[in-house]
Amino acid sequence: MLALLVVYVTVAVLQAVLPGRWVDGYAFDSSGRRLRYHLNGPLVFAVVIATYVALAATGVIAWDVFYIERFAMLATAVAIGVAFTLAIVLPAPRVHTSLLKDLYLGRLENPQWLGGRLDAKMFLYLVGATMLELCILSFTAHHWLTHHHRSPGVFLYAALFTFFIVDYISFERVHLYTYDFVAERVGFKLGWGCFAFYPFFYCSALWFAADLPNPHVHRVWLFVSALIFFAGWVLARGANLQKFAFKTHPERTAFGPFAQRALVSGDKRVLISGFWGLSRHVNYLGELLMATGLALSLGYPSAFWSWLYPLYYVALLVPRQIDDDRRCKEKYGPLWDEYQRAVPKRIIPFVY
Repeated sequence: MLALLVVYVTVAVLQAVLPGRWVDGYAFDSSGRRLRYHLNGPLVFAVVIATYVALAATGVIAWDVFYIERFAMLATAVAIGVAFTLAIVLPAPRVHTSLLKDLYLGRLENPQWLGGRLDAKMFLYLVGATMLELCILSFTAHHWLTHHHRSPGVFLYAALFTFFIVDYISFERVHLYTYDFVAERVGFKLGWGCFAFYPFFYCSALWFAADLPNPHVHRVWLFVSALIFFAGWVLARGANLQKFAFKTHPERTAFGPFAQRALVSGDKRVLISGFWGLSRHVNYLGELLMATGLALSLGYPSAFWSWLYPLYYVALLVPRQIDDDRRCKEKYGPLWDEYQRAVPKRIIPFVY
């Protein structure tokens, strides 16, 4: 319990005190100015992971401490998430029709402290990603330490997920232009989600696989799993980078010689080329494919726990796509109707 608290407090302190770059986001503050963000996620992440490796290598903590104490840490994370939700929601003015809805969705849009050096959303995603990586490394170490016949799928899973986390943190400025930072408020969904759900549920398959021996899957299976994962990464990262480029420099080309094509009405512009001409939320397809590649990599395709993470993404992203379309309709009006006619599929090109 104390170790988990130390990790969470350390991330907050490091994010506030370590050097970083100041950038403008896409969201606005109450005065109509773009919010400023202090970004140093990669440095904070590297310091925390390096500290864990150093402590484990010198015998101060066990390599698999986060696996051994996973249930106590999960219970602590759940309590921290609830306490954070109550602390940040209850003092703020009421927004929704009921207290439960306020608690779940939040009241404050973009809370920041210490002159903006500590942003609630950036902190939550960073602390969740850092704790998730600690779990993945520790769970994988447990598998290494306890099994003579080790599974290459466990190590592939750990490598792919680590790539996913490092990639997310490395492009932290790009994510300031995504749905979470533009549309969502800070409540139970984000607070409890990042303190408890994100770090402990996302790697739920490893909770089971870390203690299992090698299932002896063929290397072709592992290759196909990685291929599916990286196909998803190309869609998700490519779409988000293209949107970021369009929002910040719409006059420039994207990905080399390809011009950014958009539907235009007055000062409103909707991107229609490249990834965003495939489907209206092709980045969500990328997220689903990455989750599928991770599920397959462990080599237990018939086990229900392999699919908990991909199924969660379906439950998360389909309603989010519906809500995002509604928000875009309100913002862009007839222009969004024109975009829907030009790009009729929601997530999966030619299918849905």
